[in-house]
Amino acid sequence: MTVVTAERITTADQAVRIATELAEVFAAGAAERDLSRRLPHEELDQLSASGLLAITVPAEFGGADLPPSVVAEVVRILAAADPNIAQVPHSHFVYLNLLRLAGTRALQRDYFGKVLAGARIANAQSERGGATVADISTVLRPIGETGASDAERQHVASSRIVGGSTARRFVVEGTKYYCTGSLFADVLAVLTRLDDPQGISGLEPGEYVAFVPALEPGVRIVDDWDALGQRTTGSGTVEFAGVTVGPEQLVARAAAVNAPTGYGAFAQLLHAAIDAGIARGALEAAAEFVRTRSRPWFEAEVTHAVDDPLVVQRFGELAVAVAAAESTLIVAGAAVDAAVRAVAQDADPSVSGDSDGAQASIAVATAKILADRAANEVSAAIFEVGGTRSAAAEHRLDHFWRNARTHTLHDPVRWKYQHIGRAVLHNRPPPLHGVI
Repeated sequence: MTVVTAERITTADQAVRIATELAEVFAAGAAERDLSRRLPHEELDQLSASGLLAITVPAEFGGADLPPSVVAEVVRILAAADPNIAQVPHSHFVYLNLLRLAGTRALQRDYFGKVLAGARIANAQSERGGATVADISTVLRPIGETGASDAERQHVASSRIVGGSTARRFVVEGTKYYCTGSLFADVLAVLTRLDDPQGISGLEPGEYVAFVPALEPGVRIVDDWDALGQRTTGSGTVEFAGVTVGPEQLVARAAAVNAPTGYGAFAQLLHAAIDAGIARGALEAAAEFVRTRSRPWFEAEVTHAVDDPLVVQRFGELAVAVAAAESTLIVAGAAVDAAVRAVAQDADPSVSGDSDGAQASIAVATAKILADRAANEVSAAIFEVGGTRSAAAEHRLDHFWRNARTHTLHDPVRWKYQHIGRAVLHNRPPPLHGVI
């Protein structure tokens, strides 16, 4: 487990203040880390030690239980400084939310306690082999007298089992890609499909998330992430070969995803926060470059580039784009807060959370569209307003665009427009699939 002594954050103001302080530290080396692909191990230990990774732990388990809007603001602040660091805990917060919504009391007590002590959770979710990203081939197979191969039996025999039969234990087999944060993780949240045709497990068919220690035998984390941006997020491949888990490590995903719990809206809100942060960071970097390094175009007949009326105009346009992204992020955060409160106040989210959940998803879709647009536009416009000098490699301004372009590929905004349009024209709520 991550060896840190984690602080305890108790209020939203404290969380925002600490995020702002850390952002100043992280910003100083962001471009250099990106250029050399130096993984931010030390910085993430600082993040763990700050207590920020535990701000969503429910109060009954000793956490601050801060709402999604505060988490989004923390992520936005960090992303303006270094979007790589900001993206690493995205899955951490999402899977803590899954635990809150669908985990057993024992599992909640265990993992919330680990997170309060500084542990980090990363995702092992996406695959490449299916027809779409929604096709999951990683299997969760019960091991019993009729269901185990010789290799699986041998692995079970050598694993840490405390007495009893192996009939209620499972094996995880498969390969995951784009596993953001896996190189820094203590625990991997592995999305699996139950393979139990004989029904010996007693579990309902469907998808399950298995919480697996990153150092568990059979887990292989590969540092092979080579994208053009978000280069230090540790988003490599993870292989699972005969990894054994118990039922106490499993969470059925359906309880969170197939009901209007706000699960998908919360996850998407944090993605929007990352993009809004990139846009703000790019705008500030562009302004600083023009103030200190750019020369004015001769036809402007001014002494300084900042006085060129066309440059001033462009900065006004870019500032509006960033402000719009940040404003809709605030609105979306409030909507997700309301959806979470509705679910918390009623044991059946399908009764109380339906309207709030739909509104939250539409609000987040709107924020995601504007944040995507602002991040890509402003990060590209750095060179437009900065002039030829801004393209010099020594200034490393390209990392804003590369990070924006890479992160905004996560899920297509063209489908956000579709769901918004259907809500307006047909009063149709968005689908419950966890990605809106």
